[in-house]
Parts: sequence; C-alpha cells; structure tokens
Amino acid sequence: MAGGCDGYWQETEVAGVPVRYCRCGTGSPVLILHHDIGCPDRAAFAEALSGSHDVLMPVHPGFGLGSERAEWMRSVRDLAVLYRGLLAKLGIGRASLVGLGFGGWVAAEMASMAPADVDRLVLVGAMGLQPREGFILDQALVGYIDYAEAFFKDPAAFDAVYGREPTNDQLEAWDICREMCFRIAWKPYMYSQTLAPLLGSVTAPALVVHGAEDEVVPADCAAQYAATLPNSRLETVADCGHAVALERPEALARLVLDFIGE
Repeated sequence: MAGGCDGYWQETEVAGVPVRYCRCGTGSPVLILHHDIGCPDRAAFAEALSGSHDVLMPVHPGFGLGSERAEWMRSVRDLAVLYRGLLAKLGIGRASLVGLGFGGWVAAEMASMAPADVDRLVLVGAMGLQPREGFILDQALVGYIDYAEAFFKDPAAFDAVYGREPTNDQLEAWDICREMCFRIAWKPYMYSQTLAPLLGSVTAPALVVHGAEDEVVPADCAAQYAATLPNSRLETVADCGHAVALERPEALARLVLDFIGE
C-alpha cells in the first residue's frame, strides 16, 4: 500500500488485529473511513483536511493487500467497535467522523454507539440503510473493474486514480475487499436492520453528502440519513458519482471544512 495521505504510516494492534493507518496534520481529530473498494493511493481530500486537523485514515482490516483479516469479525458493527478501540488506544476522545460509502455506514454505527464522543459526523454516499426506492449496487453481479468504475461519473476520474488498465495487484486487492464485504455485509446486503432506530440518539451536527450522479447508493439513503439524524443537513455535489472524495476532492473538502471548521 502506497502512502494514502501526506503523512506517515503506522500500525498498532486492536482486538488482536494489526491496524494500519496514516496520520497527518495537527488540530482537532478527524477519522476518515474509506470505501469498500479499499484505501486509495491518492488522497487529496485527506490532505486538504490535514492542513487544519489531525487526520487519521486507517485501512479496514481485511480490505486489500497486506491488511490482515480479523477472523472473528462478522458484521460492520464489529468493525465499528474495532475503530472505537483504535481511537481509545490512541488517546482520542471526541473526534469528527467522516465516512465514505461503506465507511459512512461504519461511521454511523460508531456514532450510534457513543453519541457523546462524536464532534461532527459526515456521511458521504453512505451505505447502511435500506433504500426505499432502488437498490445498493450488488458487486456480486458485476466484475471487479466494473464495480469500481461505477463509483465515478467521469471515466477520466477513474483513470486518474486507478489507471486505464488497473494492475494485477489492484485487481487482487479488489477481490480481497469483495470477499471481506461478503463476510461482514452480505445478509442483508450493505445495510443494517438495526441502525436506523439508533441514529436518533446522535445529536452531534451531521452533514450528509450525496453525489448527484451516484449509481451505487440511491439518493433515498442520503435522504433517510438526513431525516433520521436529529441535527443534520443534506448537500448534493453536482457532476459527481459515488466516490465524491476521489472524483471531486476539492469540492468535498470545502464542504467538510466549512462544516467542521478550519
């Protein structure tokens, strides 16, 4: 794994699992949780936040090459508990949580566990709630590259992150990510049947963001998050697909910094 943000990579053990993370910047802590297609090499969004915040970006255990799988993990809530343990181990109390897609689901679970420990909550194209209209794109029905390409409105944006012809290592990493998704988020697929009722206790300010051209997560999921979180607002990023942080990092960084403070 190459450097994902302009900082330094470290590793610590949580719940018997090595957790690799990049940490950069100074200021109030911000935890960024990545998509289910892995932690990207390019992280302009994280770097933008690190100018005024202590940014922590872990690699989900079991998602990608060199990331050890937690054999005991059976649910996304288990992953959220692990990250609560990571923050505790690093001596971080209140933090802002920024979740991208699948990582948004993890962030929402974390917030529901310990509402008082959330400074700000940002959910970008978050999975985790069952759409009332449409479906979350089922990666079992498409190829590895097709699934990742669906995250982007502009094919050139995909090429800029992964290349026109992704490497064999990248294909293997996507295969590993897919296997882990099936392990912890398969039945039901990419949503929780218990999360929605728990979100009412999350009174921290919340920003819900949705890419206007998202073909992975229906816009109804964002609408549900905005309606369920007591202190939230919904923003739509134009001319963008599911991977807002990768396709329009500057626009997302501006939204987030305006929300959490510079």
